[in-house]
Formats: sequence, C-alpha cells, structure tokens
Amino acid sequence: MSVESRRSLEQRVAAIRRFNRFYTQRIGVLREGLLDSPFTLTEVRVLYELAHREHPTASELGQALDLDAGYLSRILRAFAKQQLITKQPSPRDGRQVLLSLTRAGKKVLAPLDARSRGEVAALLKPLAPREQRQVVEAMRTLERLLGAPAEAPRPYRLRAHRPGDMGWVVHRHGVLYAQEYGWDERFEALVARVVADFIQHFDAKRERCWMAELDGEPVGSVFLVRKSDTVARLRLLLVEPRARGLGIGAKLVEECLRFARHARYRKVVLWTSSALLAARRLYEHAGFRLIHEAPQPLFGPGQREQTWELKL
Repeated sequence: MSVESRRSLEQRVAAIRRFNRFYTQRIGVLREGLLDSPFTLTEVRVLYELAHREHPTASELGQALDLDAGYLSRILRAFAKQQLITKQPSPRDGRQVLLSLTRAGKKVLAPLDARSRGEVAALLKPLAPREQRQVVEAMRTLERLLGAPAEAPRPYRLRAHRPGDMGWVVHRHGVLYAQEYGWDERFEALVARVVADFIQHFDAKRERCWMAELDGEPVGSVFLVRKSDTVARLRLLLVEPRARGLGIGAKLVEECLRFARHARYRKVVLWTSSALLAARRLYEHAGFRLIHEAPQPLFGPGQREQTWELKL
C-alpha cells in the first residue's frame, strides 16, 4: 500500500471513529443504565431478541447478538432470578432449553421499547421529511456495505395518478438526472412538456400513468401514452434510489405492457439514452429490442439516443 493510500485509510478510520463517538453519545449508550433503566445496552438487546423470537435457545441468541457464551449465560441467570424469563426443555431435543419472556419480562421491556422509539423520534423530529429519509437511507447503506443480513422486501403499491403527482414527476426527474448523469434543466423542461401534454390530452381508455408508493410516499412512475391507433409509447420510467432493488421498475414496465395489450395496441416504443444502463436491462428483459441509435449531445457528451420497440 502506498503512503498516500495509507494516509487516506487513516483519515477514513479517524472519520469513522469520530462518528462512533458522536453517535454513541447522541443515543445515550454510554450511560450506565440504558434508557434510564437498571439495564445495560446488552441486557436490553437480549430482552428485545427474546420478545421478537419464537422460543430461541441460548446458542441462537448468542449467534444473533455475537455474544460470548459465558457472558450471555450470566445475563440469562440474572433474568431468571428476576423472573423475567422462563426456561423449558425443547420437545424435539431434550438437551436444548427454550427461552421466553414472562409476563413480568414483557412488562419490563414495554416501557423501554416505547422510550427507545420516543428518543429516536426526538432525534428525527427537528429534521424535514426529506432529511429524515436521508438519515434512514444512509443507515441502510452502512448496513448493506458492512455486511448486514438483507432486509425482507418492503411492500410497495402501484396506483393511478392524482393531483400533485405531475409536479413530483417533473421535480424528481430534474433532480435525479442532474445528480446521477449531470443533465441540466433542459431535460427537466422536456419532462414538464411530456406531463403537461399527458394531462391536457389524457385518454383514460388508451393511456395510463402508474405511481409507485413505498411507506406512503411516491418512489416511482411510468406513463403509457398513445402515439397512434396501433402504437403506444412508454415514457418517464423512474425509480427513486432508496426504492431500487425491490422490483418496482420491472413491475412498472410489466403494467404498461399489460395495459397496452388490453387496449389492443400492436406495438410499444420508447426513447431513452445510452447512459441509462439499468433501464436498458429492464427493457431487454421485457422483450424490447433496440431499433435505432444516434448521437445525442443535448444532455451530455458521448451519449446516444436510443429507440426501442416491442411487438405485442
């Protein structure tokens, strides 16, 4: 490793340590009793796992929390002495002991859980909703990059457009394409013209906009509009970074094609840029094929405009 690389690594290590000092102080884990209770952070974590697992064994708890077996055994003995947990032999393997919280244990945990939610809410409350989402997404990024187990897929829903959605579509296209591809406000103006034309000439029998929602907020969009009696055009496919990887993009394209068949179009076409590699993979997977490509310097150097089509 070069001297410069070592220096960069040391700076990153120092930055992470600085953040750790800040965050542990901010959430109060350095206090002797967590959440103003007589319990330590580790003890509260053990109580929480017991409440959210179906009769775990001590070894399962130790693996989940990465705790030394002897240390965990002392915690469990103290909990048993306080009548916070029960132990019973496993009906499948008498050598294993199944653990669960007693009514007293649940009563102890409930205010701690509520207090924890309250303290986190107090951290987030001064922030705007957009800033709160940024905090959550930054934490998810840390989990993903540092090897946390993958989350269960979060549920999303698709719905028809409603007042306010067109402004969101224009705004998010302008912001995201500037951030991710360096496109300027000319692209935002193009999107504004597309959505204005959609609303002004909307034909509910042959055209549709789908909005994707996650946690009650819009995270994606796509439009299917009439080009001719036999040809439909897929436009403005967008998925927010925080919602990518959930299959939303593929589902939006699928809904477009399903509706196009129902409306008896014979073909669906779309225009895109060579820079949009993820979108291209979605179109290829859905069966679209590239039929035209040419230089497109409007939104960035070295990019090419592409026309794709799918015969239904």
